[in-house]
Amino acid sequence: MSKIEELKVKYPGATAWAFGDSPEMADELAGLVIIGKKTASCGSLSSFKNEEESPTIGGYSIILNGQGEPVCVIRTISLRIVRFCDVGEDLARKEGEGDLSLTYWREEHKGFFSREGSYQEDMELVAEEFELVDAV
Repeated sequence: MSKIEELKVKYPGATAWAFGDSPEMADELAGLVIIGKKTASCGSLSSFKNEEESPTIGGYSIILNGQGEPVCVIRTISLRIVRFCDVGEDLARKEGEGDLSLTYWREEHKGFFSREGSYQEDMELVAEEFELVDAV
């Protein structure tokens, strides 16, 4: 049984996925979760709707590194819709990236959503807050 399968037994209903759009980003963001700096994430509402398995409040996610290996398990504690232009300092800080500022968050996420092909200033995002449950 693989480590992911073992974790799915321990955390029934858990999904397995990686942050970001590159192996390097997956490694970096998973590391921020493990040290407690990253407690939130967001994605475009359009991507969220098209996922086979989306996060649910109270649900578990097995976070993978850039090589597809599990590094930790998180539990979703909050989901909400927010427009890109309405994201505030609080969410930017909870995302745990860069200097934790809203300016940094906007620049990096504009690039991310542009690469995804979904960026618009008023686009809707699904903001997820989570807690670290297990570092594996």
